[in-house]
Amino acid sequence: MNEVEFSVTTAYQGTTRCKCHLYKWKWDDKLVISDIDGTITKSDVLGQILPIVGRDWAQSGVAQLFNKIKDNGYKLLYLSARAIGQARLTRDYLKSIKQGDMTMPDGPLLLNPTSLISAFHREVIEKKPEQFKISCLSDIRALFPSDSNPFYAGYGNRINDVWAYRAVGIPIVRIFTINPKGELKHELTQTFQSSYTGQSLVVNDVFPPIAQKIIINVQPADSDYDESSDSSES
Repeated sequence: MNEVEFSVTTAYQGTTRCKCHLYKWKWDDKLVISDIDGTITKSDVLGQILPIVGRDWAQSGVAQLFNKIKDNGYKLLYLSARAIGQARLTRDYLKSIKQGDMTMPDGPLLLNPTSLISAFHREVIEKKPEQFKISCLSDIRALFPSDSNPFYAGYGNRINDVWAYRAVGIPIVRIFTINPKGELKHELTQTFQSSYTGQSLVVNDVFPPIAQKIIINVQPADSDYDESSDSSES
């Protein structure tokens, strides 16, 4: 995670600064997408309100599972239909989650570039957050080679999230939805039920560890190399 700061200076208003984070990933990295409200939090509406007044409303076991996914070599990407004006509040909330000795792993936070009222109306009233999510994820996918799909799995809490994840090519078997009771399942097939804690126990089966690439630098032979000096020092 690299921090970038933009600044604008005017004679009457002084300097205004805006910060963001820049992530540099490999072309073949595998991404795991997670919704926030109702997925990391226990519900959509209370998930937006209670953290403001200091209440912990995170799903049990989410930090442990997501850290295990990260440790297996996958990248986390947080996607929400919240308005971009809530960026700092949302980022601070993710950082504040602490379950045992676990905090949420770092990852890009992508929000809706619209007003708070419009975003809240689309997600909570109209219940159509997939419109923004499909567009956003399509832009992310376009950054990667056309013959590969960087999206490995997705977590949400509604059928709308499933539609969005399927639209960008995530297999149904790796699309998980969770309800306020903490029950994790496949929304479409109804053939699987677990929890974040339960999935943590079998994380290597769902998210097989990605082998780390080892780059070996081979130095060219030097005709002036003196073996005696090396052996004497050893």
